[in-house]
Amino acid sequence: MDVNLADLFESIADTVPGREALVHRDLPGTGAERRLTYAELDAAANRLAHHLRTAGVRPGEHVGLHLYNGVEYLQTLWACLKIRAVPVNVNYRYVEGELAYLYRDADLVCLVFDGGFTGRVAAALPAAGRTLRHLIRVGAATEGEPEPGIAPVPFAEAEASGAPWRDFGPRSGDDRIIIYTGGTTGMPKGVVWRQEDLFFSGLGGGAPTGKPVGRPEELAERVAAGGEGLVFFPTAPLMHGTSTLTAFIAFDFGQKVVLHRGFTPEDVVRTVARERVTSVSLVGDAMLRPLVDALAGPLRGADCSSLLSVSSSGAILSDTVREQFAALLPRVALLNNFGSSESGFNGTATDDRGRGFRLRVNERTAVVDPVTRRPVPPGGTGRVAQRGHVPLGYYNDPVKTAETFFRAGGERWVLLGDMATADADGVITVLGRGSQCINTGGEKVYPEEVEQVLKAHPDVYDALVTGVPDARWGQRVAAVVQVREGAAALTLDEVRAHCRTRLAGYKVPRSVVLTTCVRRSPSGKADYRWARAVAGGGEAEVLTPGSDC
Repeated sequence: MDVNLADLFESIADTVPGREALVHRDLPGTGAERRLTYAELDAAANRLAHHLRTAGVRPGEHVGLHLYNGVEYLQTLWACLKIRAVPVNVNYRYVEGELAYLYRDADLVCLVFDGGFTGRVAAALPAAGRTLRHLIRVGAATEGEPEPGIAPVPFAEAEASGAPWRDFGPRSGDDRIIIYTGGTTGMPKGVVWRQEDLFFSGLGGGAPTGKPVGRPEELAERVAAGGEGLVFFPTAPLMHGTSTLTAFIAFDFGQKVVLHRGFTPEDVVRTVARERVTSVSLVGDAMLRPLVDALAGPLRGADCSSLLSVSSSGAILSDTVREQFAALLPRVALLNNFGSSESGFNGTATDDRGRGFRLRVNERTAVVDPVTRRPVPPGGTGRVAQRGHVPLGYYNDPVKTAETFFRAGGERWVLLGDMATADADGVITVLGRGSQCINTGGEKVYPEEVEQVLKAHPDVYDALVTGVPDARWGQRVAAVVQVREGAAALTLDEVRAHCRTRLAGYKVPRSVVLTTCVRRSPSGKADYRWARAVAGGGEAEVLTPGSDC
C-alpha cells in the first residue's frame, strides 16, 4: 500500500469541504480567533505551496518551521507535503548557536519563522550554511531587532501570491518528514520518516483505537460514513511531535483541531468549555499539574462535560498528579502514553500504582538485549525496541543511525534509549533512559523513579534528578526541586526523610537544590543538561518559593 499524507488530507477535504477543520483561538495582540473549514485550509495550503515552488523549493528539499502554534504552522506543513518538500520542526526556544546548528545540520533551503524570532534568525543565519536561501516571516519583527541578511517575504504576501488550486503531480509513500528530537541530553537529531511508516506507527493507520485502513481510499470513506463532533486540542507546541501527530490524527478522522499560541492552563480550561473539546493532548506533569491547579482553584466547576480523554506522551505522568486529576474529573480517561520521535506510539500505561511505569505495549514493541538485539526472556532487562514501520535513520548522522537502527528477522528495528524489564504477561516496566542512569558505587539509579517519589511530597511542585561527580562513589544522586507556591521552604533533611520511606538508601538524593523554577522545554520535556549544571555544586540551596516559572 502506498500512503501519502497530503493525498489523504486532500481526499478528506474533498469529502467534507464545509466541515470546520481548524480553530486558532488567541491570535496574538488581539485575543481574536480564526476558523477554517477543510476546503479553506486546503486552499490556504495550496496558495503557500505554489509560493514555495515558485521560490525554488524542490521535492526532497527541507523547509524549517520556526513557529509558535497557529494556522500558519499547519498551513506550512501541508504546503510542504503537497509539493513533496520535507518539513522540519525547529525548537523555538533555541538560541543563536543551537539554531545555526539545526539550520545547517538539516540543510534547510527555506525557513518560515515568527516575527518575534527575527533577531535570533538574523544572528544564526551567517553560520547556517549555504543552502538556506529563502525566508518567510509570520507577523512583524520586534522593534529594534536586526534584520536577516536575506530579506524575508511577509507570510500574508507569500500566501496571496499563490494559486488556491492543486496542480502538484503524483506523490509517494516514500516522501519524507523529518522530526528533530528535543536535544535534552545533547544536540538534536533529525529522525527521517517515510510518510507511510509514520502513518502506521504514529497515526495508527488512520484508526489509533481501531482497525487500520487497508487501502488509502478507505480513510475518506470512513469519514463520509461517520459524523462530526470530535474536537482535538493539542496544547503542547506543534514543534513537538506529540502535538503534530495529534493534529494529523484529527484530520484523518475529518474532525476539528483547536490551537492556542501558547500554554496557559486557565485559557485551556475555558477553551475546553467553549469549543466542546473532546480530547486534550499534553506532555507530562509539567502541563497536567497546572491544569489540575486551575481546575481545583480559580476554575473549579468549569464545564468539562464534553471532555472524553486527556493523553500525555513524551514525559511520564506521576502517580500523584494522575490521582489529583482523577479526583477532579473522574469520568475523563487519562492516557499515560509511551512513544518517541523514533518509534511513534508504543503503548499505554496500566492503572497500577506504586509499581513503576508499567506499559501494555503493541505487538511491534519488545524489550531486547542491546548487544545481541534479541528479545529478552520474561524478567530480563534490556532496551525498548520497535519493529516494522520505523524511521529510516537520523539525518546526516550515519554513526548514530547504525547504533540505533538495525535489521532482524527480515524487518527493520529501532532501538530506543529507554531501559525496561519484560513481564510474562506482555507488560513491560520502563526503568528510565539509559543515558540518564546514575551509577553510584556500582548501583544503578534511574532518575524517573526518584522523581516520582519526590513529586509525591505535598510541597514539591516539580523535580528533576541527575547524577553529579563524587570522589568516593563515582556519582551521587542529586535533585533539583521546585517548591509549591505558598509552601514552606524545604530542607535537605526533610526531602531525604520523605524519600527514605519509599526508596532504597542508595537512591535517596545526597544533595538537593531548591529553586523557584525547574527548567523544561516548552513541551514539558526534562532539561537534564540544565539540571546537572544546577546540581553540580552539591550544596543544598534553600530559596524562597516563587511563581516566576
